[in-house]
Amino acid sequence: MTDYSIFPKMNAALNGCSAVLLVVGHRLILRGKMAAHRAAMIAAFATSSLFLASYLYYHWPGHGGIVYFHGTGFWRPVYFAILISHTTLAIVIVPLVLVTLWRGLRGQFDRHRGVARWTYPMWLYVSVTGVIVYFMLFQIFV
Repeated sequence: MTDYSIFPKMNAALNGCSAVLLVVGHRLILRGKMAAHRAAMIAAFATSSLFLASYLYYHWPGHGGIVYFHGTGFWRPVYFAILISHTTLAIVIVPLVLVTLWRGLRGQFDRHRGVARWTYPMWLYVSVTGVIVYFMLFQIFV
């Protein structure tokens, strides 16, 4: 039988790396460093794509299974509010990231900026809350 226990930690690390790369990429473009911004954002996209593939593999039937939240009281609704917002935005963010990346790589910078204003905060929120969900499930309320 295969041990899938590394996947939650790896997924949290990939989400954390994505968050850091997003912040770095944002700061770079604010400083006018377009090539470095492009590299950071492509790395964030690659890291997020690795996360998504790993997450889907882990949760494929017969692999990691379902993980239940064990917190009680005040923390239960907090966890589910974070989880629901995280999951909803994770679904919404996929096409937004693709459109944003496509427009940036095609040199459509006005259109890129227009959608990036929405994509960046949502993508960052999804990356950060993914790490929070991991800690709540696997480190704090075990």
